[in-house]
Amino acid sequence: MRTSLDLSPLFRSSIGFDRIFDLLESASRIETLDNWPPYDIAKSGDDAYRITMAVAGFSPDELTITHEPNLLVVSGSRSDEDKGQYLHRGIAGRAFRRKFELADHVKVTGASLENGLLTIDLLRELPEEMKPRRIEITSAQALPKRETRQIEAQKQAA
Repeated sequence: MRTSLDLSPLFRSSIGFDRIFDLLESASRIETLDNWPPYDIAKSGDDAYRITMAVAGFSPDELTITHEPNLLVVSGSRSDEDKGQYLHRGIAGRAFRRKFELADHVKVTGASLENGLLTIDLLRELPEEMKPRRIEITSAQALPKRETRQIEAQKQAA
């Protein structure tokens, strides 16, 4: 079974999509699946998103949220480990690091921790110059006529 995508035909006919191709290649790589802590990603508006992570047992001091260009990293590390003798331990308290790839112009607007759920609010804000704009179409008659100039070559005496 083939596990990697061959994107070379797309490179021949597209310009400026390098980041998308890199995302497709990284998504196709087989990595160890770590499903802890569980999380939800929800769209809460046209350009608003919310990530909710279940981080029971972690305090705000033990959680770190880092926003890098096009990447959101959420990590947690518990400082005090209970050394008691457990008959069953079902609440995970291990350190974690979860990465989320972000699109261009997505910013973190806030984060809160309530009842063991870490909520991170995101908003996509397009700069004014990147928003769609209407281009006026003028007729050929409205354009000013340009005078044609002729360039004369110097005559050389033979």
